[in-house]
Amino acid sequence: MTEGPREAAERYRFEKWQREQGYTSDEEDAAEAAAPPARGFSAAERAAVVENSIQQAIRRGEFDDLPGAGKPIPGLGATHDPDWWIRRKIETEKLTGLGPPALRLRVENTELDGRLDALSREAEVREALEDFNRRVIDARRQLQGGPPVVTPPRDVDAEVAAWRERRSARVAAQAQADAEDAAARRRHPWWRRRGRA
Repeated sequence: MTEGPREAAERYRFEKWQREQGYTSDEEDAAEAAAPPARGFSAAERAAVVENSIQQAIRRGEFDDLPGAGKPIPGLGATHDPDWWIRRKIETEKLTGLGPPALRLRVENTELDGRLDALSREAEVREALEDFNRRVIDARRQLQGGPPVVTPPRDVDAEVAAWRERRSARVAAQAQADAEDAAARRRHPWWRRRGRA
């Protein structure tokens, strides 16, 4: 039976590796070159060579101090998520605006209150909420494909009322801080504070 191109390439790589590791001498190489081609290596022989290489690398310490050594594998034992690799890539690279609509909407849903708090007018808040709800409904139709969308649309009136409450609390807290600062300034005029620093 003749040797196929893959087997010949594998044999060549194996013999080259043996020469580099010092397993064969030049006389043996010359004898092998003159001899007819030998049979291919079996899976057990290849596995033995790989295992031997691994054991030698362990003894040389090439696997010491690898990143993550001695630490648990992140996410091991959690529920199965078929899109785990996308989620991990987005988290590690801190990417925004990428990924399936379902994942983008989940992230946007968690950050929506902060975005709304940055807006100053109620009309802008309503517009942002209506835009978010429109994108949730479009994604639920699965026109873009990807995982199912579990993000619920937001109730615009309830969210606007919550935005007003948060805004009122922020304004009251700011007024309180300003009043305390003004009182501190009255107690300690600038010429007295200057000597303290």
